Amino acid sequence: MSLEQVDAFYDLVSSDQAIYEQYYNNCCRLGFLGSYHWDKSKIVDFAANLGYSFSENDLDQVWFGNEPSFSAQSLNLSK
Repeated sequence: MSLEQVDAFYDLVSSDQAIYEQYYNNCCRLGFLGSYHWDKSKIVDFAANLGYSFSENDLDQVWFGNEPSFSAQSLNLSK
């Protein structure tokens, strides 16, 4: 259900220019050398203000599929 909420949220964002501009201005910052940094907590909050309910983990699953995120992996440097 939550993943469907993420998909529905991005359908709205991609179909409404005004909402996209709010999304971009509230959830993204331009980083060093022109890189973009998206703040997942701000995205979740922005979506909640529009009536969508999902977590940062749900967002990761939609963004990265079934690949585990780096933060979810533990580093074992002793190997």
